[in-house]
Amino acid sequence: MIELVQAPWSPFCIVQRRILEFSGAKFKITNLPKAYGDRSLVWKLTKGKYYAVPVIRDGAKVIYESGDDTQDIARHLDAKLKLGLFPVAREGEQSVLWRYFEHEIEAVGFKLNDIYWREFVTKADELPFLRHKERKFGRGCVDQWRAQQKDLLRQLEQLLRPCEQMLAHSEFLLGDRPLFVDFELFGMIGNFLYTGHYALPKSLPNLREWYRCMQTVRLVR
Repeated sequence: MIELVQAPWSPFCIVQRRILEFSGAKFKITNLPKAYGDRSLVWKLTKGKYYAVPVIRDGAKVIYESGDDTQDIARHLDAKLKLGLFPVAREGEQSVLWRYFEHEIEAVGFKLNDIYWREFVTKADELPFLRHKERKFGRGCVDQWRAQQKDLLRQLEQLLRPCEQMLAHSEFLLGDRPLFVDFELFGMIGNFLYTGHYALPKSLPNLREWYRCMQTVRLVR
């Protein structure tokens, strides 16, 4: 059975979790005991080569991302479960889109989610969580994001508008069935919505309908 090692709110973990749900395959979820304080499980599984999530364990194989701009996990699941998420004819479009989702949309969405970090980070993890954020983004970064919340929401709405325009002409981003980029965008938005404090803007009705569909869509062979 496939095992997904994750932090539940991570946008990149949400992507892989939704792909597995979509596939209909049986799988197991293992949440890190302390998402920011203890990565020893991931370190052990990858034999000291990796400490981030998600990680997939598939029998004797352990799959994780080999670089900053790879999709090793999704491609493994796609090939194993025969999902058709990476058609050759769409490779170029998908490469452009998923980088936009990961580099632009995620960069705003995670800040809006992290404003409410005390609601999903355990007490034992508060110090390593805050230390991790401030080492990367500067002291007081979460307070700054909270003060900028309205501006960040406006930014996110504008970043999502091209997706709204694409979905005016098709059920999914690139046609009549979901491809990898649909799951990728779903993960970035899922992180933004994780705490329940937000909703997708009413000005993006096509995206709102697409998101509702992506929550439940299943593979039809």
